[in-house]
Amino acid sequence: MKKKAIIYSFNTQKSKKVAEKIVTAFGENNIEAINAEELTTEVFEKYDNFILSAPTWFDGELPNYWDEFVPDLEEMELKGKTFAVFGLGDQKGYPENFCDAIGILVEILEECGAKIIGNTSIDGYTYEASKAERDGQFVGLPVDQENQARLTNGRIENWVSQLNNEMK
Repeated sequence: MKKKAIIYSFNTQKSKKVAEKIVTAFGENNIEAINAEELTTEVFEKYDNFILSAPTWFDGELPNYWDEFVPDLEEMELKGKTFAVFGLGDQKGYPENFCDAIGILVEILEECGAKIIGNTSIDGYTYEASKAERDGQFVGLPVDQENQARLTNGRIENWVSQLNNEMK
């Protein structure tokens, strides 16, 4: 079985809780947690399958830890690597850039040759625009803990089941 890593900031509250739920859904022995704030290029050489946390900050930006790592990421060849991205956003407070960070990170990964999996339906979300939406679906899993926290567990379970089928 190919090795899996989940990369998220250990210093956040909401993203960390969502990431921990994803780890539990995969089974703690089936995935390794990596702190995004201590990320190195070697991590991308060590694993084949990745789940990345990309919460949207401010008005549709990547968090600082991803923003600082992007120059290194853009230099990598990720062909043969599989990525799924989840992110937190607030569809009522920031409807014009809901979960944009997912779309921004996916675009960078694709330019590096990565295979992206884990698309999800836009059904059940209410927002104006999102860089994470493509062809009527999201290119990852948007999580809105501000307005739809009660839906998070079910969305994670469905997404992890989908990822288990898509990760080969």
